[in-house]
Amino acid sequence: MKNFKDYHLEKLRDANEAKRHLKIALEEYEKNGDTTAFLLALKDLAQAQGGLSCLAEKTNLNRQNLYKALSQKGNPRLNTIEAILRCFGFRLSIESLT
Repeated sequence: MKNFKDYHLEKLRDANEAKRHLKIALEEYEKNGDTTAFLLALKDLAQAQGGLSCLAEKTNLNRQNLYKALSQKGNPRLNTIEAILRCFGFRLSIESLT
């Protein structure tokens, strides 16, 4: 029997599930201003797609900096977030509040 983390990471290999996971995490950020859920969602996607070392290689970002940026106290730069999202096949966009 699989544990939840393995099941969760397996589901995140699907692009639609990954997108849904990121959207939910971003909605949590919008509610309370806490970036932890969004950073954890990015880290989960990285683990599902081969790990942070693989992400570092694909994005040309430093592995240690990625670990720090995606930690609970991480404060990644916008260009780091953009590089990570692009690696997963996503991009930042702006939507109207109304």
